[in-house]
Amino acid sequence: MSIIGWIVLGLLAGVIAKILLPGRDPGGLIGTTLIGVVGAFLGGWLSARFLDRPITADFYDGATWLSAIGGSLVLLIAYRVLFGHSRER
Repeated sequence: MSIIGWIVLGLLAGVIAKILLPGRDPGGLIGTTLIGVVGAFLGGWLSARFLDRPITADFYDGATWLSAIGGSLVLLIAYRVLFGHSRER
């Protein structure tokens, strides 16, 4: 999959992660989108590295989507834990 494909996948994974974890994020829409893109890369890398699941060239591979959404969820949760209360100050 090309870098553009991963960016699109990351954008969609970020939206899905945001739907699964609703609430206010400190970074807003742009921050959540960036978290989705980075989460897709992180999830794909972790899946290939530690789960012995190689990254395929197919955009519609279910395991690739699950790893991208999982990476986005992990980063979104970590972001909320680290910076979630910054708006209250």
